[in-house]
Amino acid sequence: MIFLDANVFLRALTRSSDPNTERMRRIADNLFRRVGRGDIDVTTSDAVIAEVAFILTAKSHYHLAVDDAAERLAALLRLQGVRLRPKHVILRALDLWAERPKLEFVDALTASYAQQAGIELATFDTDFDELPGITRWQPEEGDPNGRRF
Repeated sequence: MIFLDANVFLRALTRSSDPNTERMRRIADNLFRRVGRGDIDVTTSDAVIAEVAFILTAKSHYHLAVDDAAERLAALLRLQGVRLRPKHVILRALDLWAERPKLEFVDALTASYAQQAGIELATFDTDFDELPGITRWQPEEGDPNGRRF
């Protein structure tokens, strides 16, 4: 199992005129080809995926449209040899993000986790109210400290 850092995803998902960066892109492309065939298993973290999503769409970096960035990233994460826990939550977050480009990826990831059965979301952010399947945690009536009994 190989753990992937953000720069490996970024090299595979973008192009550059810099020869050194292009060399890294070829290495990353080859690695992902092997992952796609199931020759190698790789994993990464939610934090790395969030970093890649941010950099791909940041105006100061690659400035990709959200739907384009989500599609590119999802294509890599769907490869046969990619092992994520839980993969379906991350892929659902990418779908939410693509559907609602004004939503930050970290919020889409939060929503995806919160959409699972039996999970309530404690947040002060009302943007989550617009998303389907979110049950917001509310403190018990009359409890100013937000404790639940």
